[in-house]
Amino acid sequence: MNITVEQTLEMPDVVLFVRKLDAALKRERKKRERFYAMIEDERKVEFINGEIYFQSPAKLRHTQAVGHLTLLLRAFVLANRLGTVASEKLLVSLTRNDYEPDICFFRADVAKKFKPDQMQFPAPDLVVEVLSQSTERHDRKIKFEDYAAHGVGEYWIIDPKTEVVEQYELIGEKYQLLVKSGDGFVESRAVRGFSIPIQAIFQERTNFEALKRIVAG
Repeated sequence: MNITVEQTLEMPDVVLFVRKLDAALKRERKKRERFYAMIEDERKVEFINGEIYFQSPAKLRHTQAVGHLTLLLRAFVLANRLGTVASEKLLVSLTRNDYEPDICFFRADVAKKFKPDQMQFPAPDLVVEVLSQSTERHDRKIKFEDYAAHGVGEYWIIDPKTEVVEQYELIGEKYQLLVKSGDGFVESRAVRGFSIPIQAIFQERTNFEALKRIVAG
Protein backbone atom coordinates (compact mmCIF):
# COMPACT_ATOMS: atom_id res chain seq x y z
CA MET A 1 0.00 0.00 0.00
CA ASN A 2 1.33 3.44 -0.95
CA ILE A 3 1.38 6.02 1.84
CA THR A 4 0.68 9.59 0.76
CA VAL A 5 2.36 12.70 2.14
CA GLU A 6 -0.96 13.72 3.67
CA GLN A 7 -1.25 10.39 5.50
CA THR A 8 2.32 10.71 6.77
CA LEU A 9 1.66 14.20 8.11
CA GLU A 10 -1.23 12.82 10.17
CA MET A 11 1.23 10.71 12.18
CA PRO A 12 1.91 12.33 15.58
CA ASP A 13 5.44 10.93 15.56
CA VAL A 14 6.18 11.97 11.98
CA VAL A 15 9.40 13.80 12.93
CA LEU A 16 10.80 10.71 14.66
CA PHE A 17 9.72 8.60 11.71
CA VAL A 18 11.53 10.89 9.26
CA ARG A 19 14.70 10.81 11.37
CA LYS A 20 14.67 7.00 11.35
CA LEU A 21 13.99 6.98 7.63
CA ASP A 22 16.85 9.39 6.97
CA ALA A 23 19.26 7.23 9.00
CA ALA A 24 18.15 4.10 7.13
CA LEU A 25 18.62 5.80 3.75
CA LYS A 26 22.11 6.96 4.73
CA ARG A 27 23.07 3.36 5.52
CA GLU A 28 21.55 2.31 2.21
CA ARG A 29 23.58 4.91 0.30
CA LYS A 30 26.81 3.53 1.77
CA LYS A 31 25.77 0.04 0.70
CA ARG A 32 25.01 1.39 -2.77
CA GLU A 33 28.53 2.84 -2.99
CA ARG A 34 29.92 -0.61 -2.19
CA PHE A 35 27.65 -2.03 -4.89
CA TYR A 36 29.21 0.28 -7.50
CA ALA A 37 32.68 -0.85 -6.46
CA MET A 38 31.85 -4.55 -6.86
CA ILE A 39 30.18 -4.47 -10.30
CA GLU A 40 31.70 -6.95 -12.73
CA ASP A 41 31.42 -7.17 -16.51
CA GLU A 42 30.74 -10.90 -16.39
CA ARG A 43 27.73 -10.94 -14.06
CA LYS A 44 24.38 -9.20 -14.14
CA VAL A 45 23.79 -7.50 -10.81
CA GLU A 46 21.22 -4.97 -9.59
CA PHE A 47 20.68 -2.82 -6.51
CA ILE A 48 17.03 -2.92 -5.47
CA ASN A 49 15.60 -1.31 -2.33
CA GLY A 50 18.86 -1.60 -0.43
CA GLU A 51 19.73 -5.15 -1.48
CA ILE A 52 22.20 -6.49 -4.04
CA TYR A 53 20.86 -9.11 -6.44
CA PHE A 54 23.04 -11.32 -8.63
CA GLN A 55 21.16 -12.91 -11.52
CA SER A 56 21.37 -16.62 -12.22
CA PRO A 57 22.43 -17.80 -15.70
CA ALA A 58 19.51 -17.36 -18.09
CA LYS A 59 17.68 -20.21 -19.79
CA LEU A 60 17.96 -20.57 -23.54
CA ARG A 61 14.43 -19.33 -24.25
CA HIS A 62 15.21 -16.18 -22.24
CA THR A 63 18.40 -15.36 -24.13
CA GLN A 64 16.74 -16.14 -27.46
CA ALA A 65 13.83 -13.77 -26.77
CA VAL A 66 16.24 -11.01 -25.71
CA GLY A 67 18.43 -11.61 -28.77
CA HIS A 68 15.56 -11.73 -31.26
CA LEU A 69 13.94 -8.52 -30.05
CA THR A 70 17.26 -6.68 -29.67
CA LEU A 71 18.18 -7.55 -33.26
CA LEU A 72 14.93 -6.16 -34.67
CA LEU A 73 14.79 -3.09 -32.46
CA ARG A 74 18.44 -2.18 -33.05
CA ALA A 75 18.11 -2.60 -36.81
CA PHE A 76 15.02 -0.38 -36.93
CA VAL A 77 16.46 2.32 -34.66
CA LEU A 78 19.74 2.36 -36.59
CA ALA A 79 18.03 2.52 -39.99
CA ASN A 80 15.87 5.44 -38.88
CA ARG A 81 18.46 7.20 -36.68
CA LEU A 82 16.09 7.23 -33.73
CA GLY A 83 18.55 6.82 -30.87
CA THR A 84 20.33 4.01 -29.03
CA VAL A 85 19.35 0.45 -28.09
CA ALA A 86 21.17 -1.40 -25.31
CA SER A 87 20.73 -4.85 -23.83
CA GLU A 88 21.74 -6.78 -20.70
CA LYS A 89 24.68 -4.90 -19.18
CA LEU A 90 23.74 -1.21 -19.32
CA LEU A 91 23.19 0.15 -15.80
CA VAL A 92 20.14 2.37 -15.38
CA SER A 93 20.52 4.38 -12.18
CA LEU A 94 17.33 5.84 -10.75
CA THR A 95 16.95 7.82 -7.55
CA ARG A 96 17.15 4.78 -5.28
CA ASN A 97 17.74 1.70 -7.40
CA ASP A 98 20.08 0.47 -10.15
CA TYR A 99 18.81 -1.91 -12.82
CA GLU A 100 20.28 -3.73 -15.81
CA PRO A 101 17.24 -4.05 -18.10
CA ASP A 102 17.17 -6.84 -20.64
CA ILE A 103 16.60 -4.24 -23.37
CA CYS A 104 16.21 -0.47 -23.32
CA PHE A 105 15.92 2.39 -25.80
CA PHE A 106 16.96 6.03 -25.50
CA ARG A 107 15.75 8.55 -28.07
CA ALA A 108 18.38 10.41 -30.10
CA ASP A 109 18.29 13.73 -28.23
CA VAL A 110 19.06 11.91 -24.99
CA ALA A 111 21.57 9.40 -26.39
CA LYS A 112 23.70 12.09 -28.06
CA LYS A 113 24.70 13.33 -24.61
CA PHE A 114 26.17 9.98 -23.56
CA LYS A 115 29.95 9.68 -23.19
CA PRO A 116 32.02 6.69 -24.42
CA ASP A 117 33.17 5.83 -20.88
CA GLN A 118 29.81 6.45 -19.21
CA MET A 119 28.74 3.64 -16.86
CA GLN A 120 25.45 4.88 -15.40
CA PHE A 121 22.44 6.01 -17.39
CA PRO A 122 19.13 7.81 -16.82
CA ALA A 123 15.63 6.41 -17.22
CA PRO A 124 15.15 5.12 -20.79
CA ASP A 125 12.18 5.82 -23.04
CA LEU A 126 11.44 2.11 -23.42
CA VAL A 127 12.33 -0.78 -21.12
CA VAL A 128 11.83 -4.47 -21.90
CA GLU A 129 12.15 -7.13 -19.22
CA VAL A 130 12.05 -10.82 -20.13
CA LEU A 131 10.70 -12.84 -17.23
CA SER A 132 12.55 -15.57 -15.40
CA GLN A 133 11.60 -17.38 -12.21
CA SER A 134 14.10 -15.38 -10.16
CA THR A 135 13.19 -11.93 -11.54
CA GLU A 136 9.43 -11.98 -12.14
CA ARG A 137 8.51 -10.57 -8.72
CA HIS A 138 10.78 -7.55 -9.24
CA ASP A 139 9.77 -7.08 -12.89
CA ARG A 140 6.08 -7.01 -12.08
CA LYS A 141 6.17 -5.04 -8.84
CA ILE A 142 9.20 -2.94 -7.86
CA LYS A 143 10.47 -2.22 -11.37
CA PHE A 144 6.94 -1.71 -12.67
CA GLU A 145 6.34 1.03 -10.09
CA ASP A 146 9.85 2.47 -10.25
CA TYR A 147 9.96 2.78 -14.03
CA ALA A 148 6.59 4.53 -13.99
CA ALA A 149 7.67 6.90 -11.21
CA HIS A 150 10.74 7.91 -13.23
CA GLY A 151 8.91 8.55 -16.48
CA VAL A 152 9.79 5.48 -18.55
CA GLY A 153 7.16 6.00 -21.23
CA GLU A 154 6.78 2.38 -22.31
CA TYR A 155 7.36 -0.94 -20.57
CA TRP A 156 7.20 -4.41 -22.07
CA ILE A 157 7.08 -7.59 -19.98
CA ILE A 158 7.81 -10.71 -22.01
CA ASP A 159 7.11 -14.24 -20.81
CA PRO A 160 9.32 -16.56 -22.90
CA LYS A 161 7.67 -19.67 -21.45
CA THR A 162 4.11 -18.81 -22.52
CA GLU A 163 5.31 -16.64 -25.45
CA VAL A 164 3.16 -13.71 -24.37
CA VAL A 165 4.00 -10.00 -24.53
CA GLU A 166 2.52 -7.38 -22.23
CA GLN A 167 2.88 -3.80 -23.47
CA TYR A 168 2.28 -0.91 -21.08
CA GLU A 169 2.18 2.82 -21.81
CA LEU A 170 2.66 5.49 -19.15
CA ILE A 171 -0.55 7.51 -18.94
CA GLY A 172 -0.18 10.25 -16.35
CA GLU A 173 1.68 8.56 -13.51
CA LYS A 174 0.57 4.96 -14.06
CA TYR A 175 1.01 2.27 -16.68
CA GLN A 176 -1.97 1.25 -18.77
CA LEU A 177 -2.02 -2.15 -20.46
CA LEU A 178 -2.20 -1.82 -24.25
CA VAL A 179 -1.49 -5.37 -25.40
CA LYS A 180 -1.32 -8.77 -23.74
CA SER A 181 -1.04 -11.43 -26.41
CA GLY A 182 0.99 -14.16 -28.04
CA ASP A 183 -0.45 -13.46 -31.49
CA GLY A 184 -0.74 -10.56 -33.89
CA PHE A 185 1.47 -7.48 -33.82
CA VAL A 186 2.87 -5.17 -31.17
CA GLU A 187 3.61 -1.56 -32.09
CA SER A 188 5.86 0.58 -29.93
CA ARG A 189 4.77 4.00 -28.71
CA ALA A 190 8.28 5.13 -27.77
CA VAL A 191 9.93 3.91 -30.99
CA ARG A 192 7.65 5.40 -33.61
CA GLY A 193 6.98 3.09 -36.55
CA PHE A 194 8.40 -0.03 -34.90
CA SER A 195 5.80 -2.76 -35.37
CA ILE A 196 6.60 -6.47 -35.36
CA PRO A 197 4.79 -9.81 -35.17
CA ILE A 198 4.81 -10.95 -31.56
CA GLN A 199 6.05 -14.36 -32.64
CA ALA A 200 9.15 -12.70 -34.13
CA ILE A 201 10.36 -12.45 -30.52
CA PHE A 202 10.11 -16.21 -30.03
CA GLN A 203 10.39 -17.90 -33.44
CA GLU A 204 13.63 -17.74 -35.43
CA ARG A 205 12.06 -17.90 -38.89
CA THR A 206 9.47 -15.23 -38.10
CA ASN A 207 12.25 -13.10 -36.66
CA PHE A 208 14.28 -13.42 -39.86
CA GLU A 209 11.31 -12.43 -42.02
CA ALA A 210 10.65 -9.39 -39.83
CA LEU A 211 14.32 -8.40 -40.04
CA LYS A 212 14.24 -8.56 -43.83
CA ARG A 213 11.25 -6.19 -43.90
CA ILE A 214 13.04 -3.72 -41.60
CA VAL A 215 16.22 -3.79 -43.68
CA ALA A 216 14.25 -3.40 -46.90
CA GLY A 217 12.63 -0.27 -45.49
